Amino acid sequence: MSPANRHNPLIGVGATLVGAAAGVAAGVVADRATKHRAAMFALDTRDTYDVVPDEERVVLTDDGVPLHVVIDEPSPEAAAAVVRGLTPPHGRPVEPPTVVLTHGYCLSLRCWVFQRRALKVAGYRVVSWDHRGHGQSGRGEPDAYVVGRLAKDLHTVIDKVAPSGDLVLVGHSMGGMTIMALGKLDPQLIHDRVSGVAFIATSPGGMALANGGRRATIGAQLLGRLGPVVLMPLSERPELWSWIRRRNATLEEFLVDQNSFASPVAASLVRYTANILLSTPLDVINDYLGAFEGFDIRPALQHFRGTHVLVFNGMDDILTPPEHSDLIIEAIPGAEHVLVNHAGHVIMLEHPDLLNAQLVQLIERGVRSRVEHLEVSQQPRVQRTITNVAKERLARARTAHAGRRTRAEQSKAARGA
Repeated sequence: MSPANRHNPLIGVGATLVGAAAGVAAGVVADRATKHRAAMFALDTRDTYDVVPDEERVVLTDDGVPLHVVIDEPSPEAAAAVVRGLTPPHGRPVEPPTVVLTHGYCLSLRCWVFQRRALKVAGYRVVSWDHRGHGQSGRGEPDAYVVGRLAKDLHTVIDKVAPSGDLVLVGHSMGGMTIMALGKLDPQLIHDRVSGVAFIATSPGGMALANGGRRATIGAQLLGRLGPVVLMPLSERPELWSWIRRRNATLEEFLVDQNSFASPVAASLVRYTANILLSTPLDVINDYLGAFEGFDIRPALQHFRGTHVLVFNGMDDILTPPEHSDLIIEAIPGAEHVLVNHAGHVIMLEHPDLLNAQLVQLIERGVRSRVEHLEVSQQPRVQRTITNVAKERLARARTAHAGRRTRAEQSKAARGA
Protein backbone atom coordinates (compact mmCIF):
# COMPACT_ATOMS: atom_id res chain seq x y z
CA MET A 1 0.00 0.00 0.00
CA SER A 2 1.39 3.38 -0.95
CA PRO A 3 2.22 5.99 1.71
CA ALA A 4 -0.45 8.31 0.31
CA ASN A 5 -3.14 5.72 0.84
CA ARG A 6 -1.95 5.03 4.37
CA HIS A 7 -2.38 8.74 5.12
CA ASN A 8 -5.92 9.36 3.96
CA PRO A 9 -8.33 11.84 5.56
CA LEU A 10 -10.80 9.43 7.13
CA ILE A 11 -9.01 8.98 10.44
CA GLY A 12 -11.83 10.04 12.74
CA VAL A 13 -14.56 8.00 11.16
CA GLY A 14 -12.13 5.25 10.16
CA ALA A 15 -10.93 4.71 13.70
CA THR A 16 -14.55 4.54 14.79
CA LEU A 17 -15.57 2.11 12.06
CA VAL A 18 -12.64 -0.21 12.43
CA GLY A 19 -12.31 0.12 16.19
CA ALA A 20 -15.98 -0.52 16.87
CA ALA A 21 -16.34 -3.26 14.29
CA ALA A 22 -13.19 -5.15 15.24
CA GLY A 23 -13.60 -4.48 18.95
CA VAL A 24 -9.92 -3.61 19.32
CA ALA A 25 -10.45 -0.50 21.40
CA ALA A 26 -13.47 -1.39 23.51
CA GLY A 27 -11.59 -2.76 26.49
CA VAL A 28 -8.98 -0.02 26.42
CA VAL A 29 -11.04 3.14 26.25
CA ALA A 30 -14.54 2.14 27.34
CA ASP A 31 -14.17 3.50 30.87
CA ARG A 32 -12.52 6.69 29.62
CA ALA A 33 -15.28 7.10 27.02
CA THR A 34 -18.00 6.80 29.66
CA LYS A 35 -16.41 9.49 31.85
CA HIS A 36 -15.83 11.71 28.82
CA ARG A 37 -19.49 11.42 27.82
CA ALA A 38 -20.62 12.58 31.25
CA ALA A 39 -18.51 15.72 30.89
CA MET A 40 -20.02 16.43 27.46
CA PHE A 41 -23.53 16.28 28.86
CA ALA A 42 -22.62 19.22 31.08
CA LEU A 43 -22.36 21.31 27.90
CA ASP A 44 -25.59 20.18 26.31
CA THR A 45 -28.15 22.57 24.86
CA ARG A 46 -31.72 22.41 23.70
CA ASP A 47 -30.68 22.81 20.07
CA THR A 48 -32.22 20.22 17.72
CA TYR A 49 -29.84 21.20 14.89
CA ASP A 50 -32.72 21.48 12.47
CA VAL A 51 -33.00 23.91 9.57
CA VAL A 52 -36.08 23.88 7.34
CA PRO A 53 -35.01 25.02 3.85
CA ASP A 54 -37.13 27.36 1.79
CA GLU A 55 -36.69 25.11 -1.24
CA GLU A 56 -35.41 21.62 -1.99
CA ARG A 57 -34.24 20.65 -5.45
CA VAL A 58 -32.94 17.56 -7.22
CA VAL A 59 -30.20 18.41 -9.70
CA LEU A 60 -29.33 15.72 -12.23
CA THR A 61 -25.69 15.42 -13.29
CA ASP A 62 -24.59 14.64 -16.85
CA ASP A 63 -23.95 11.02 -15.82
CA GLY A 64 -27.40 10.65 -14.28
CA VAL A 65 -26.76 11.08 -10.54
CA PRO A 66 -29.49 12.98 -8.64
CA LEU A 67 -27.94 15.53 -6.28
CA HIS A 68 -29.83 16.77 -3.24
CA VAL A 69 -29.79 20.58 -3.05
CA VAL A 70 -31.43 22.90 -0.52
CA ILE A 71 -31.87 26.67 -0.74
CA ASP A 72 -32.30 29.12 2.13
CA GLU A 73 -33.73 32.50 1.14
CA PRO A 74 -33.20 35.63 3.25
CA SER A 75 -35.99 38.06 4.01
CA PRO A 76 -36.24 40.96 1.52
CA GLU A 77 -35.37 43.38 4.32
CA ALA A 78 -32.19 41.50 5.26
CA ALA A 79 -31.10 41.21 1.64
CA ALA A 80 -31.69 44.90 1.04
CA ALA A 81 -29.63 45.83 4.11
CA VAL A 82 -26.60 44.01 2.68
CA VAL A 83 -26.27 46.38 -0.28
CA ARG A 84 -27.81 49.53 1.17
CA GLY A 85 -25.73 52.55 0.20
CA LEU A 86 -23.66 50.65 -2.39
CA THR A 87 -23.94 51.97 -5.94
CA PRO A 88 -21.42 50.98 -8.61
CA PRO A 89 -20.17 53.54 -11.17
CA HIS A 90 -22.46 52.21 -13.90
CA GLY A 91 -25.49 52.90 -11.71
CA ARG A 92 -27.08 49.46 -11.76
CA PRO A 93 -28.35 48.10 -8.44
CA VAL A 94 -26.03 45.85 -6.46
CA GLU A 95 -27.29 42.32 -5.80
CA PRO A 96 -26.08 40.25 -2.81
CA PRO A 97 -24.07 37.18 -3.82
CA THR A 98 -25.32 33.63 -3.47
CA VAL A 99 -23.31 31.56 -0.98
CA VAL A 100 -22.66 27.94 -2.01
CA LEU A 101 -21.68 25.53 0.80
CA THR A 102 -19.81 22.32 -0.13
CA HIS A 103 -19.23 19.74 2.60
CA GLY A 104 -16.41 17.28 3.20
CA TYR A 105 -15.83 13.53 3.00
CA CYS A 106 -18.39 11.42 4.88
CA LEU A 107 -20.36 14.49 5.91
CA SER A 108 -23.47 16.01 4.33
CA LEU A 109 -25.09 19.41 3.98
CA ARG A 110 -26.36 18.91 7.54
CA CYS A 111 -22.90 19.89 8.80
CA TRP A 112 -23.63 23.50 7.74
CA VAL A 113 -26.57 23.94 10.13
CA PHE A 114 -25.08 26.93 11.98
CA GLN A 115 -23.77 28.63 8.85
CA ARG A 116 -27.07 28.26 7.02
CA ARG A 117 -28.91 29.93 9.90
CA ALA A 118 -26.42 32.78 10.28
CA LEU A 119 -25.97 33.60 6.59
CA LYS A 120 -29.70 33.62 5.94
CA VAL A 121 -30.24 36.06 8.82
CA ALA A 122 -27.36 38.16 7.49
CA GLY A 123 -29.23 38.61 4.20
CA TYR A 124 -27.72 36.04 1.86
CA ARG A 125 -29.21 33.35 -0.33
CA VAL A 126 -27.57 30.06 0.66
CA VAL A 127 -27.24 26.95 -1.51
CA SER A 128 -26.13 23.69 0.14
CA TRP A 129 -25.76 20.32 -1.54
CA ASP A 130 -24.80 16.71 -0.85
CA HIS A 131 -21.91 15.11 -2.74
CA ARG A 132 -22.75 12.00 -4.75
CA GLY A 133 -22.95 9.03 -2.39
CA HIS A 134 -23.44 11.32 0.61
CA GLY A 135 -26.51 12.55 2.46
CA GLN A 136 -29.62 12.37 0.31
CA SER A 137 -27.84 12.46 -3.05
CA GLY A 138 -27.77 9.42 -5.31
CA ARG A 139 -24.78 7.22 -5.88
CA GLY A 140 -22.45 7.24 -8.84
CA GLU A 141 -20.19 4.60 -10.27
CA PRO A 142 -17.24 3.82 -7.95
CA ASP A 143 -14.72 5.18 -10.45
CA ALA A 144 -16.57 8.54 -10.39
CA TYR A 145 -15.79 9.11 -6.71
CA VAL A 146 -12.93 11.48 -7.45
CA VAL A 147 -12.44 15.19 -6.79
CA GLY A 148 -12.46 16.13 -10.48
CA ARG A 149 -15.91 14.59 -10.88
CA LEU A 150 -17.15 16.41 -7.79
CA ALA A 151 -16.04 19.70 -9.36
CA LYS A 152 -18.25 18.93 -12.37
CA ASP A 153 -21.12 18.22 -9.98
CA LEU A 154 -20.58 21.57 -8.26
CA HIS A 155 -20.55 23.28 -11.65
CA THR A 156 -23.89 21.64 -12.47
CA VAL A 157 -25.41 22.75 -9.16
CA ILE A 158 -24.34 26.34 -9.85
CA ASP A 159 -25.72 26.20 -13.39
CA LYS A 160 -29.10 24.94 -12.21
CA VAL A 161 -29.77 26.87 -9.00
CA ALA A 162 -27.48 29.94 -9.20
CA PRO A 163 -27.05 30.60 -12.93
CA SER A 164 -26.41 34.34 -12.60
CA GLY A 165 -25.02 36.89 -10.16
CA ASP A 166 -21.99 36.86 -7.90
CA LEU A 167 -21.02 33.81 -5.88
CA VAL A 168 -19.18 33.09 -2.65
CA LEU A 169 -17.89 29.52 -2.50
CA VAL A 170 -17.34 27.85 0.88
CA GLY A 171 -15.78 24.40 1.11
CA HIS A 172 -14.75 22.17 4.01
CA SER A 173 -12.07 19.48 3.60
CA MET A 174 -12.99 17.53 0.43
CA GLY A 175 -15.42 20.36 -0.35
CA GLY A 176 -12.50 22.80 -0.41
CA MET A 177 -10.64 20.45 -2.75
CA THR A 178 -13.75 20.39 -4.95
CA ILE A 179 -13.72 24.20 -5.21
CA MET A 180 -10.03 24.14 -6.14
CA ALA A 181 -10.82 21.60 -8.86
CA LEU A 182 -13.65 23.85 -10.06
CA GLY A 183 -11.03 26.56 -10.58
CA LYS A 184 -9.12 24.20 -12.83
CA LEU A 185 -12.31 23.10 -14.62
CA ASP A 186 -13.69 26.58 -15.30
CA PRO A 187 -11.29 29.41 -14.40
CA GLN A 188 -13.51 31.88 -16.25
CA LEU A 189 -16.36 31.20 -13.86
CA ILE A 190 -14.08 32.02 -10.92
CA HIS A 191 -12.87 35.21 -12.60
CA ASP A 192 -16.28 36.46 -13.72
CA ARG A 193 -18.61 35.53 -10.89
CA VAL A 194 -16.80 34.51 -7.68
CA SER A 195 -16.25 37.40 -5.28
CA GLY A 196 -15.12 35.32 -2.32
CA VAL A 197 -13.87 31.84 -1.42
CA ALA A 198 -13.51 30.20 2.00
CA PHE A 199 -11.22 27.19 2.26
CA ILE A 200 -12.03 25.54 5.59
CA ALA A 201 -9.86 22.79 7.09
CA THR A 202 -8.72 21.64 3.67
CA SER A 203 -5.65 20.94 1.57
CA PRO A 204 -4.48 21.43 -2.03
CA GLY A 205 -2.44 18.22 -1.73
CA GLY A 206 1.26 17.91 -2.28
CA MET A 207 1.89 16.54 1.21
CA ALA A 208 0.59 13.63 3.24
CA LEU A 209 -2.86 14.04 4.72
CA ALA A 210 -3.55 13.06 8.33
CA ASN A 211 -0.04 14.11 9.35
CA GLY A 212 -1.18 15.80 12.56
CA GLY A 213 0.87 13.79 15.03
CA ARG A 214 1.08 10.32 16.53
CA ARG A 215 -2.66 9.83 16.99
CA ALA A 216 -3.33 10.63 13.33
CA THR A 217 -0.56 8.29 12.20
CA ILE A 218 -1.88 5.41 14.30
CA GLY A 219 -5.42 6.01 13.06
CA ALA A 220 -4.25 6.15 9.45
CA GLN A 221 -2.33 2.90 9.79
CA LEU A 222 -5.28 1.21 11.48
CA LEU A 223 -7.62 2.28 8.72
CA GLY A 224 -5.13 1.47 5.96
CA ARG A 225 -4.58 -2.08 7.22
CA LEU A 226 -8.04 -3.03 8.41
CA GLY A 227 -10.41 -0.58 6.70
CA PRO A 228 -11.03 -2.39 3.38
CA VAL A 229 -11.24 -5.73 5.20
CA VAL A 230 -13.96 -4.41 7.50
CA LEU A 231 -15.81 -1.87 5.35
CA MET A 232 -16.77 -4.01 2.37
CA PRO A 233 -18.11 -7.04 4.28
CA LEU A 234 -20.07 -4.75 6.62
CA SER A 235 -21.53 -2.83 3.66
CA GLU A 236 -23.20 -6.08 2.61
CA ARG A 237 -24.67 -6.62 6.08
CA PRO A 238 -26.31 -3.34 7.17
CA GLU A 239 -28.20 -5.02 10.00
CA LEU A 240 -24.89 -6.14 11.52
CA TRP A 241 -23.43 -2.65 11.19
CA SER A 242 -26.51 -1.18 12.93
CA TRP A 243 -26.11 -3.71 15.73
CA ILE A 244 -22.41 -2.86 16.14
CA ARG A 245 -23.19 0.84 16.33
CA ARG A 246 -25.88 0.31 18.98
CA ARG A 247 -23.58 -1.84 21.11
CA ASN A 248 -20.72 0.66 20.84
CA ALA A 249 -22.59 3.99 21.00
CA THR A 250 -20.50 5.46 23.83
CA LEU A 251 -17.23 4.35 22.25
CA GLU A 252 -18.40 5.68 18.89
CA GLU A 253 -19.15 9.11 20.34
CA PHE A 254 -15.81 9.17 22.15
CA LEU A 255 -13.82 8.38 19.00
CA VAL A 256 -15.76 10.82 16.84
CA ASP A 257 -15.29 13.54 19.45
CA GLN A 258 -11.56 12.86 19.83
CA ASN A 259 -10.91 12.94 16.09
CA SER A 260 -13.31 15.72 15.05
CA PHE A 261 -13.02 18.32 17.83
CA ALA A 262 -10.29 19.76 20.05
CA SER A 263 -12.41 21.62 22.61
CA PRO A 264 -15.42 20.68 24.75
CA VAL A 265 -18.66 20.37 22.79
CA ALA A 266 -22.15 19.22 23.73
CA ALA A 267 -22.91 15.51 23.81
CA SER A 268 -25.87 16.12 21.47
CA LEU A 269 -23.54 17.77 18.94
CA VAL A 270 -21.16 14.80 19.05
CA ARG A 271 -24.08 12.45 18.47
CA TYR A 272 -25.31 14.67 15.62
CA THR A 273 -21.84 14.59 14.03
CA ALA A 274 -21.50 10.83 14.50
CA ASN A 275 -24.85 10.23 12.84
CA ILE A 276 -23.81 12.29 9.82
CA LEU A 277 -20.41 10.62 9.50
CA LEU A 278 -21.53 7.06 10.08
CA SER A 279 -24.67 7.26 7.96
CA THR A 280 -22.48 7.41 4.85
CA PRO A 281 -22.73 4.00 3.11
CA LEU A 282 -19.70 1.89 3.95
CA ASP A 283 -18.99 0.90 0.36
CA VAL A 284 -19.08 4.59 -0.62
CA ILE A 285 -16.57 5.36 2.14
CA ASN A 286 -14.32 2.63 0.80
CA ASP A 287 -14.68 3.67 -2.85
CA TYR A 288 -13.71 7.28 -2.10
CA LEU A 289 -10.42 6.33 -0.43
CA GLY A 290 -8.50 6.35 -3.71
CA ALA A 291 -9.57 9.93 -4.46
CA PHE A 292 -6.90 11.27 -2.10
CA GLU A 293 -3.98 9.14 -3.22
CA GLY A 294 -1.47 11.40 -4.89
CA PHE A 295 -3.91 14.33 -4.84
CA ASP A 296 -2.16 17.58 -5.76
CA ILE A 297 -4.08 20.49 -7.23
CA ARG A 298 -1.78 23.31 -6.17
CA PRO A 299 -1.43 24.74 -9.72
CA ALA A 300 -5.20 25.45 -9.77
CA LEU A 301 -4.85 27.90 -6.88
CA GLN A 302 -3.59 30.56 -9.30
CA HIS A 303 -7.16 30.94 -10.58
CA PHE A 304 -8.27 32.35 -7.21
CA ARG A 305 -5.77 35.23 -7.10
CA GLY A 306 -8.34 37.77 -8.18
CA THR A 307 -10.87 37.04 -5.47
CA HIS A 308 -11.07 37.46 -1.71
CA VAL A 309 -9.89 34.26 -0.05
CA LEU A 310 -10.32 33.16 3.56
CA VAL A 311 -8.33 30.16 4.80
CA PHE A 312 -9.78 28.98 8.11
CA ASN A 313 -8.55 26.01 10.12
CA GLY A 314 -7.85 24.67 13.60
CA MET A 315 -4.48 24.48 15.28
CA ASP A 316 -5.31 20.95 16.48
CA ASP A 317 -6.71 19.56 13.23
CA ILE A 318 -5.10 16.12 12.89
CA LEU A 319 -6.46 15.51 9.38
CA THR A 320 -5.45 18.73 7.62
CA PRO A 321 -3.16 20.53 10.07
CA PRO A 322 -2.06 24.15 9.46
CA GLU A 323 0.79 23.12 7.16
CA HIS A 324 -1.80 22.29 4.51
CA SER A 325 -3.38 25.72 4.80
CA ASP A 326 0.06 27.32 4.47
CA LEU A 327 0.28 25.89 0.95
CA ILE A 328 -2.92 27.74 -0.01
CA ILE A 329 -1.72 30.99 1.52
CA GLU A 330 1.61 30.82 -0.29
CA ALA A 331 -0.13 30.43 -3.65
CA ILE A 332 -2.74 33.22 -3.30
CA PRO A 333 -1.48 36.76 -2.63
CA GLY A 334 -3.76 38.70 -0.31
CA ALA A 335 -5.41 35.60 1.16
CA GLU A 336 -6.37 35.90 4.82
CA HIS A 337 -5.37 33.06 7.14
CA VAL A 338 -7.28 32.56 10.38
CA LEU A 339 -6.04 29.88 12.76
CA VAL A 340 -8.20 28.88 15.72
CA ASN A 341 -6.75 27.58 18.97
CA HIS A 342 -8.32 24.44 20.43
CA ALA A 343 -10.07 23.56 17.15
CA GLY A 344 -10.21 20.27 15.27
CA HIS A 345 -11.23 19.21 11.79
CA VAL A 346 -15.01 19.65 11.99
CA ILE A 347 -14.50 23.27 12.91
CA MET A 348 -17.76 24.65 11.46
CA LEU A 349 -19.67 22.68 14.12
CA GLU A 350 -17.10 23.18 16.88
CA HIS A 351 -16.63 26.96 16.56
CA PRO A 352 -19.60 28.12 14.47
CA ASP A 353 -19.78 31.68 15.77
CA LEU A 354 -16.15 32.37 14.90
CA LEU A 355 -16.54 30.96 11.41
CA ASN A 356 -19.86 32.70 10.81
CA ALA A 357 -18.35 36.08 11.67
CA GLN A 358 -15.41 35.45 9.34
CA LEU A 359 -17.70 34.39 6.50
CA VAL A 360 -19.86 37.49 6.80
CA GLN A 361 -16.76 39.69 6.74
CA LEU A 362 -15.44 37.81 3.70
CA ILE A 363 -18.72 38.28 1.83
CA GLU A 364 -18.85 41.97 2.70
CA ARG A 365 -15.28 42.49 1.45
CA GLY A 366 -16.17 40.75 -1.79
CA VAL A 367 -19.27 42.87 -2.32
CA ARG A 368 -17.37 46.12 -1.77
CA SER A 369 -14.52 45.06 -4.02
CA ARG A 370 -16.92 44.31 -6.85
CA VAL A 371 -18.52 47.73 -6.47
CA GLU A 372 -15.28 49.69 -6.05
CA HIS A 373 -13.20 47.59 -8.49
CA LEU A 374 -10.47 46.98 -5.93
CA GLU A 375 -7.40 44.92 -6.85
CA VAL A 376 -7.57 42.03 -4.40
CA SER A 377 -4.10 40.62 -5.08
CA GLN A 378 -2.55 43.91 -3.92
CA GLN A 379 -3.88 43.48 -0.38
CA PRO A 380 -1.38 42.64 2.36
CA ARG A 381 -1.30 39.05 3.53
CA VAL A 382 -2.92 38.68 6.95
CA GLN A 383 -2.55 35.82 9.41
CA ARG A 384 -4.32 35.78 12.75
CA THR A 385 -4.57 33.23 15.53
CA ILE A 386 -7.70 33.51 17.65
CA THR A 387 -9.20 31.80 20.68
CA ASN A 388 -12.88 31.31 21.34
CA VAL A 389 -12.75 32.89 24.79
CA ALA A 390 -16.52 32.92 25.35
CA LYS A 391 -16.78 29.22 24.64
CA GLU A 392 -13.89 28.37 26.93
CA ARG A 393 -15.48 30.28 29.81
CA LEU A 394 -18.80 28.55 29.27
CA ALA A 395 -17.14 25.15 29.08
CA ARG A 396 -15.24 25.71 32.34
CA ALA A 397 -18.36 26.95 34.13
CA ARG A 398 -20.54 24.06 33.01
CA THR A 399 -17.86 21.46 33.68
CA ALA A 400 -17.37 22.85 37.19
CA HIS A 401 -21.13 22.75 37.76
CA ALA A 402 -21.28 19.15 36.59
CA GLY A 403 -18.39 18.27 38.91
CA ARG A 404 -20.15 19.80 41.91
CA ARG A 405 -23.36 17.96 41.05
CA THR A 406 -21.50 14.66 40.71
CA ARG A 407 -19.78 15.11 44.08
CA ALA A 408 -23.11 15.96 45.69
CA GLU A 409 -24.70 12.82 44.25
CA GLN A 410 -21.77 10.70 45.44
CA SER A 411 -22.04 12.17 48.92
CA LYS A 412 -25.76 11.50 49.03
CA ALA A 413 -25.22 7.92 47.89
CA ALA A 414 -22.54 7.40 50.55
CA ARG A 415 -24.88 8.66 53.28
CA GLY A 416 -27.59 6.34 52.00
CA ALA A 417 -25.21 3.39 52.18
